[in-house]
Amino acid sequence: MAEHAEALRRAIAAPQLVVPEQESEHAYVRRADGTTYVCPWQTRLRCLLAYSQLQPADGAPSPGTGPAGDDDQARVALARLEEAGPRGPSARLHILASVWTVPLPWFVPFAATERWLSLGRGPGRVSAAATTSATRALVYTTPMSRARRRVARGLASLRHLPAESGDVAWEARTEDDLAEIGHWLKEFHPYSLVELDYGGLVHLVSDDALCGDQSVAEVRAAIDGVARGECELAVAMYMRAHSRWRALAEFERAN
Repeated sequence: MAEHAEALRRAIAAPQLVVPEQESEHAYVRRADGTTYVCPWQTRLRCLLAYSQLQPADGAPSPGTGPAGDDDQARVALARLEEAGPRGPSARLHILASVWTVPLPWFVPFAATERWLSLGRGPGRVSAAATTSATRALVYTTPMSRARRRVARGLASLRHLPAESGDVAWEARTEDDLAEIGHWLKEFHPYSLVELDYGGLVHLVSDDALCGDQSVAEVRAAIDGVARGECELAVAMYMRAHSRWRALAEFERAN
């Protein structure tokens, strides 16, 4: 909520602040079992990378961007970031974000038992599957070592798909995306924690839908099916999760 409020202030400012001038000093902090975990917001870096995705290949301004001066400043900052390369200062992203949906490979590092669900306070919101809290949220958390093992196992399964399953349209894209997740996880301390946070998506669906969300279990079942050679089961479970998230992604075009 704090990040959202800060982004809203930049959006309604005159002139609009496309990218913050300075990197954020804020971070998410978690304390567990005597250990403090810190995840920097990296607001400026994340805004720069998101801005670069809005720009067309020919460098022409995109609809909805700020004034030309803001665009120029953002392009200069992007050029400096590219010059620094992936090993430059603060180039490593601590937070990956997705708009309107959760990419299915993001569920692979987690287990269904690692879910923390809160429906928020309100009448008619009593559920054994949810925790009472003022905040509406759905979060998965797992140790880095488990996340890496699960991703490696998922990749091994996808890479050993039988030849006759080549007509499955999602396998190549899923393998590439999962490989990127694996490379990203390797950049962090082995004793780190990995979180998957549904963020504002929890406000787009009902309490029953949140309680019944089994995306992690479905993606795990799809990978297990591939590992056992049960490709029909794997596709069925994958498409079950895919259909749910495709329906949610359609909110982006809702009027």
